[in-house]
Amino acid sequence: MAETTTTTTRSVTVAQRPLVLSWAGTTDQGRRRDTNQDAFLAEYPLFIVADGMGGHAGGEIASRSTVQRLQALVDGGSVERGAIEKALELAVGDIADHPETTDEGTGTTLTGVFLELHDGEPHWVSLNIGDSRVYLLRDDRLVQVTTDHSVVQELITAGKLSPEEAEGHPYSNVITRAVGASELTPPDYLTIEVRAGDRFVICSDGLTKELTDYGIQHFLRENPEPGPAVDAMLAAALENGGRDNVTVIIVQVTDPEDSSSTSGESGE
Repeated sequence: MAETTTTTTRSVTVAQRPLVLSWAGTTDQGRRRDTNQDAFLAEYPLFIVADGMGGHAGGEIASRSTVQRLQALVDGGSVERGAIEKALELAVGDIADHPETTDEGTGTTLTGVFLELHDGEPHWVSLNIGDSRVYLLRDDRLVQVTTDHSVVQELITAGKLSPEEAEGHPYSNVITRAVGASELTPPDYLTIEVRAGDRFVICSDGLTKELTDYGIQHFLRENPEPGPAVDAMLAAALENGGRDNVTVIIVQVTDPEDSSSTSGESGE
């Protein structure tokens, strides 16, 4: 694990009001896995986590292929829903064509947020395929923005399983949608207004296996900057067992008039 994770900042304007975006991300193999099949991208305006699955090197191939295709969107300056879906279709082809993709279960989750312009004004859009998650801390209340695409979540939605019973369920790792495992289904999207004080947590299930929602909120409260908060969550997940690869990104919005400047590198 890296000693410290750097916080990056960038100034944006929303409704003629200057705001500062700050973010940091990290990934770790965990305590029990032989390889890290997670990958992430934290580069304005796209922040995503991919949790690969599949035998041999399949999961690593899937997650990294997906991140590479999305990185190309960021580099090209075209991050919007249609372009994202085209990039994911290309990633599915990359995964299928890779010489080390050997089993039908090769694929990856994908979740995160991106800043999208609509009528000249930016807003957040969350996207999700699989059971990696986006959380939002707003007004000191943590909510899960995304809905898991998993067998357990379907049982909860149908009223056949309580959230408490879902913990440790034998099908807890079985997801119903992924990038690369079958014909691509577009991500679920949710539009979210840009508001000063908001803090997003984007993570693979390696974090949520080891930290409750309360634990995530606790480390956000204890660490006002993204870099230290990311490091604290990762350290806690590893201390609690680190049973899976752990990846976490924190993105937050601050009003420069209401807070001191964010430490770390300056974004573009």
